[in-house]
Amino acid sequence: MKCVSVMFAIAWCFLSYPASGAEQAEQTLPRVEQPFPAPDFVLKGENGKTYRLQDYRGKVVVINFWATWCPPCRREMPSMNRMWQKIKDKGVQILAVDVGEDADTIFEFLGSYPVAFPLLMDSDGSVVKQYPVTGLPTTYIINPAGEVVYRAVGSREWDDPALYEQLLQLHKP
Repeated sequence: MKCVSVMFAIAWCFLSYPASGAEQAEQTLPRVEQPFPAPDFVLKGENGKTYRLQDYRGKVVVINFWATWCPPCRREMPSMNRMWQKIKDKGVQILAVDVGEDADTIFEFLGSYPVAFPLLMDSDGSVVKQYPVTGLPTTYIINPAGEVVYRAVGSREWDDPALYEQLLQLHKP
């Protein structure tokens, strides 16, 4: 049964990878049809710290579901880290939720892909099941009121100025 789950996860990741290898032409965050309350969670980070989504109410939160074995996830991490450097003091928080792996695996990943934002561990998959994730990476953007307003399936160039502006606009009335 575990083998079937692993095969599904691998297929899931590759389905979100662009077939042509070309980057996405337009860097946007698609709006969800109907905003919904973001399911709260409590997860440990690779650093041992506990993170609770509710603690970030009042900020824009970027929740990125990913895995170390996922090529598009690895491809977008450097741009996400560059965006984090520009946006971290502007009321935006990034929480990258690793699906199904442990701290040692994530620590090893950080040797090749250093990031400054929190990498959380959803080792048992309980958090990813609360969100309608259809492939990795999948990213949800939560507004300051705690509602999911954007959902992006597949990788993005997160430091693209258009995405940066979309995130900052969520703070404006």
